[in-house]
Amino acid sequence: MKRFENLSRWVSAPLWLALLAVVLTACGGTKESGDTGSTPAGVPTVLLEVPTDPTVSFSLWFKFGSIHDPSGKEGLAALTGSMVAAGATEKHSYPEILDKLYPLASSYEVRVDKEMTTLTGRAHVDNLELFVELLTDAVLSPAFEQGDFDRLKSNQLNSLKTQLRFADDEELGKAALRDFIYRDTANAHPVAGTVAGVESLTLEDVKQFYQRHFNKNNVTLGLGGGFDQALVERMQASLAQLPDGEPSGSVAIEPAAIEGRRVRLVQKPGADASISFGFPIDLKRGERELYALWVANSWLGEHRNTSSHLFQVIRELRGLNYGDYSYIEAFPEGGRRQMPPVNVARRHQIFEVWIRTLPNAQAIFALRAALREVDKLVQDGMSEDDFELTRSFMTKYHLHFAPTTENRLGYRIDDSFYGIEGKGHLARFAEVLPTLTLEEVNAAIRKHWQVDRLKIAIVTGEAEALEQTLAQNEPTPISYESPKSPEILEEDKEISTYPLGIAEGGIETVAVEDIFQE
Repeated sequence: MKRFENLSRWVSAPLWLALLAVVLTACGGTKESGDTGSTPAGVPTVLLEVPTDPTVSFSLWFKFGSIHDPSGKEGLAALTGSMVAAGATEKHSYPEILDKLYPLASSYEVRVDKEMTTLTGRAHVDNLELFVELLTDAVLSPAFEQGDFDRLKSNQLNSLKTQLRFADDEELGKAALRDFIYRDTANAHPVAGTVAGVESLTLEDVKQFYQRHFNKNNVTLGLGGGFDQALVERMQASLAQLPDGEPSGSVAIEPAAIEGRRVRLVQKPGADASISFGFPIDLKRGERELYALWVANSWLGEHRNTSSHLFQVIRELRGLNYGDYSYIEAFPEGGRRQMPPVNVARRHQIFEVWIRTLPNAQAIFALRAALREVDKLVQDGMSEDDFELTRSFMTKYHLHFAPTTENRLGYRIDDSFYGIEGKGHLARFAEVLPTLTLEEVNAAIRKHWQVDRLKIAIVTGEAEALEQTLAQNEPTPISYESPKSPEILEEDKEISTYPLGIAEGGIETVAVEDIFQE
């Protein structure tokens, strides 16, 4: 199978020019530092100096996320973050804030994730005075107006009830899988919460959550671009005005052991099938094994990459769906992005395969095909040729992860989350890749991946029929509208009878209107 034979298939000419710019920027004109920790204001600070950048990127990282939602109040972290970033301050209403930001061509926004919350923004150096005033007011002096609360709570409920359940089957399948894997833990529910949890929230809940988690012992300041020391000191002094408090701390996440293969079917009338399957893995950025597994994962299912193995087997050769990808780190909003996002760092990750939407009649065949390929990879490992080509590709491709100052600052904040010292994850990536061996990669595959213990989530309009096929391990032969080669047809026979191995009693069905209800 062809793999990376022509890198231009992966990286267009404009992207190669962007890559050159990134390399040149990384080699000169920047100065990075990690957490200072001993500043007079006592605010840990991450700096990425790029004197030639006429803008300044801001990142305020607060050490809490949706895993800190109180039981029965799932969604509180997300709503509190929204009230800070998209609500009034004591000085200005939210419409007034937008009016002031518009001529600056600037904005600030919040990302609340599972284990971290970041308030980020970017402004031209000529507009810093007003932008900094608005940003610090948002953090230090939110007004918590009832009108903002009602608006943002309604938006959050809509994102659960309408958007997630009925407008994005792929994200629904991924969320259903994570909830299935982490059931009965604080890591199960979506960041937006549950319907019952959000409906129970009050303005007083938000105020109390803000007081507990938005404190000066829970924040790290990040600045990137063409800033000066005066701005550093100003931001540190401002954040030092946050109330005293304790760091949010870690939350124990202990998912139940997975016994065999288990399936959750989300019955959604009229829906085609969107499939996700996976299991927890215990690897963190900075660890050599993570980069070894990254090579294997890139070969198996690099996101939006037409030459990756799963894409070739399921999409390219058989034309069953749009795309088939795999992940070893969280990749939210995968349908809308090309490169991995920043500020979704997590201590609890899963290996996940994402089979994008396809007809229900072909769903189990595609599931079998993906399981079979992972099984073969675990049993046989990567070949020497596939390893060398993939490592060569990743050596260049990972440079696209952070093409801007804002992206690179985001990675530096994530480095602080993971405790990576020195130049950080991206530099570690570049350092480790050339030294990896095939034996290391295959050892990491055998150690961290398996196919006999995993969970599968399928959003489908035909849950009853799929349940019968899964439970009885019925063959799923497939037909095509256009001719296929004898080799593909022969392989199809093997795929159609690949053992599903679903554990007895290991299938459950939930109606779409009930998922994430409480």
